[in-house]
Amino acid sequence: MIVLGLDTATSATVVGLRLADGRTLQARDDPDAMQRPGHATRLLALTNDLLDEAQVDWPELERIAVGVGPGTFTGLRIGIATARGLAQSLGVELVGVSSLRALAYGAAQGTQRDLAAIDARRGEVFIAAYEGSQELIAPRAVAPDGMAELLESAAIDPQAERWLALGDGAILYREAFERAGVQVAEDASEDHRIQARAICELGEQASAAQDPVLPDYRRRPDAEIALEEVEA
Repeated sequence: MIVLGLDTATSATVVGLRLADGRTLQARDDPDAMQRPGHATRLLALTNDLLDEAQVDWPELERIAVGVGPGTFTGLRIGIATARGLAQSLGVELVGVSSLRALAYGAAQGTQRDLAAIDARRGEVFIAAYEGSQELIAPRAVAPDGMAELLESAAIDPQAERWLALGDGAILYREAFERAGVQVAEDASEDHRIQARAICELGEQASAAQDPVLPDYRRRPDAEIALEEVEA
């Protein structure tokens, strides 16, 4: 199966192309801290580059997998709308993949116990916990100071078992994770980045979606929250 994988849950634009022989080509755009995400301009450009590299034509695609978040509102809207449009125009299957699940799945640190964490802004982090393929904590937005309580409620004991935190949320709130007893990968580790290979492989494994693929926001838009604060 030839699978196109897309993810725009974070500031990065991530594109992968899994070929019928099992190889996966990957491309990404990671803006620096002073740049705005380039999802709108880079997503299709990177996809075209990968198709050209693989000498695959658009009609040869058999499935499109897209990261549904949680993550940035604008990024998710752009990524999922693009995936929907491509799937409809090409007449191929569209499946959604948890961006947090993909973050944990793509890790190469050798641990089977991962806390995937994406910066949710407004002093929160989107988090989910996985032990192998088992989801122990479903994706949610939490304050970093509530990390230890959340782990305890899920019967996760980082003191007894090695847990590794991954993602830009783990970097940003490193101290909070370490206070809770969770190790955090080095800041420069590739494990903090959602890998296109993971989006493609999870997308290939997924059952064909029966329902519309929708963004997993896990929280109301920041603009809506800010408006309420102004009006209060």
